[in-house]
Amino acid sequence: MNPVTHPREFLEHLYDVAVRRALPLHNTAAFLPPPPKGRTLVLGAGKAGGAMAQAVEAFWPPDAALDGLVVTRYQHIPPRPPGLKQRIEVVEAAHPVPDAAGLAATERILALTQGLTKDDLVLCLISGGGSALLTLPAAGLTLEDKQRINKALLHSGANIAEMNCVRKHLSRIKGGRLAQACFPARVVTLTISDVPGDDPSIIASGPTVTDATSCADALSILKRYGIDVPGPVADLLQSGALETPKPGDPAFAGHEIHLIATPQQSLDAAAEAARAAGVAAYILSDEMEGESREVGKVHAALARAVANKGQPFQRPCVILSGGETTVTVRPQPPGVARGRGGRAGEFCLGLAQALQGQPSVYALAADTDGIDGVEDNAGAWVEPNTLSRALEKGLKIDAYLDRNDAYAYFAGLGDLVTTGPTFTNVNDFRAVLVL
Repeated sequence: MNPVTHPREFLEHLYDVAVRRALPLHNTAAFLPPPPKGRTLVLGAGKAGGAMAQAVEAFWPPDAALDGLVVTRYQHIPPRPPGLKQRIEVVEAAHPVPDAAGLAATERILALTQGLTKDDLVLCLISGGGSALLTLPAAGLTLEDKQRINKALLHSGANIAEMNCVRKHLSRIKGGRLAQACFPARVVTLTISDVPGDDPSIIASGPTVTDATSCADALSILKRYGIDVPGPVADLLQSGALETPKPGDPAFAGHEIHLIATPQQSLDAAAEAARAAGVAAYILSDEMEGESREVGKVHAALARAVANKGQPFQRPCVILSGGETTVTVRPQPPGVARGRGGRAGEFCLGLAQALQGQPSVYALAADTDGIDGVEDNAGAWVEPNTLSRALEKGLKIDAYLDRNDAYAYFAGLGDLVTTGPTFTNVNDFRAVLVL
């Protein structure tokens, strides 16, 4: 594939390689423990949950007992390979805002931990999205409260560690409480990272991992972003009554946690594919955070320096990055609808605005789960003629940025990246090609 003559196809190929590297079927077998003396129970949550469950079924000894329950996002159960027997139940629920189906599934998951013994094994399959899918409100909170708080967090600009600190302390299953409920059984967690730094205690709010954050931290975050909780719940946080299990808790002795796929691995795979095509590849970081539009501007400045000055890299090259940026949703005047779009789209708006039609620069930004925010696209494209084509159609980029409306802007250009669910999730993927 010639990146000069087919830049879109080249960037799409890099994205596909990155996603393929993170698929559970390619990464699970090496981390499975041997069957225990007693029962093997599989529990899990996340956007990769359905694919992870199928991978376990594919590699678990056929004569060894296996059952359990995993919850994933709507439309995120992959097609079942021919001949693969289903032994783990997979149900669907809402993401990123929890719903009643998620609540019912979580109650069932917690109930399945009853009666476990030290001879039993609990295999926990955890991936990004599990914070919303594994929902069990703390005492004094309703599902409606959790939905409101979750929406407020998503719109606030809080980073993923801050959001999940709050979620842990307002839950009866996250922040290590699921593993605590499994005691005295052995717990082995297989996780796919979708967070900067690959901290298992942050992925899906760490349902099987002890938590170093505190109720005081959660209260501070809520205050910082102006998010209200019911008075009795605030009192429980203030008193420490909603504290999570802490490092050193003996109930977690002997537990194992394995990262089976990470953002860095996917970026490395994409870089290798680029070099195989004769294009130099540079990975900035797999831990990028910050406002999506601002991260887009930084990438634009780097691409312009490469294109115009040959520094810090020589062209042709592709600049890769990952991580989890944020979008602070701006309030709109009465009667003006809030825009649509996610982190990848907003990054592309910021990038295109700052590039100002820079020749020979092409970019793709997409979420590796195939869904940018809550829309049906994975992300968007940026090309040298993005702004000029948009102006011809009356699409003024400043106005779309003001209302966080990346989806409409790129849909109007035919430049949405649409893949459908990928059945994995290692977070943001960004590739900027400078020819």
